[in-house]
Amino acid sequence: MGRGKIEIKKIENPTNRQVTYSKRRAGIMKKAGELTVLCDAQLSLVMFSSTGKFSEYCSPTTDTKSIYDRYQQVSGINLWSAQYEKMQNTLNHLKEINQNLRREIRQRMGEDLDGLEIKELRGLEQNMDEALKLVRNRKYHVISTQTDTYKKKLKNSQETHRNLLRELEAEHAVYYVDDDPNNYDGALALGNGSSYLYSYRTQPTQPNLQGMGFGSHDLRLA
Repeated sequence: MGRGKIEIKKIENPTNRQVTYSKRRAGIMKKAGELTVLCDAQLSLVMFSSTGKFSEYCSPTTDTKSIYDRYQQVSGINLWSAQYEKMQNTLNHLKEINQNLRREIRQRMGEDLDGLEIKELRGLEQNMDEALKLVRNRKYHVISTQTDTYKKKLKNSQETHRNLLRELEAEHAVYYVDDDPNNYDGALALGNGSSYLYSYRTQPTQPNLQGMGFGSHDLRLA
């Protein structure tokens, strides 16, 4: 029994359509290779699937560009003219934009003003005033931010300096006790001319300290 004819129409199921494309693409690539070898033909085959996947085949004895060049010579059709014209238009547009920007820069620097009308001069002046306001606002913001940062650094430095002074005074402290039996006050003082002076007295319930000559008064800060 022979194979039945398959109706040629679009396969609606996406999965079946992709499977069919893959199988037939492989068959076409195989036939193109066989045709190149058997008939010494030069082929260039380009395919795009419905999902945009690109596939190509070109005979080993040539390349795709050479095939396209020969096609243009034989058919008289310029494949690149439309693309070249589009690229040329884009280039001209970019050149015009560049020239306008350069002229605007020169005008903002006070140059190339001879051809401007009074309306254009007023517009240029207004734009420069607005730009100057933005620059000044940004400058004041930067100054304010830097000032706040420096104030915080100065405050931290001052606090660090005070802490170092206190540590230095504590390292140079001199302690002494008055052993005068008639004087019940024991004194503690800081040396090196410091104005910090402390005194303390022992409790009467501390007999161990009584024998050392300390008084019987409460601890206090003079």
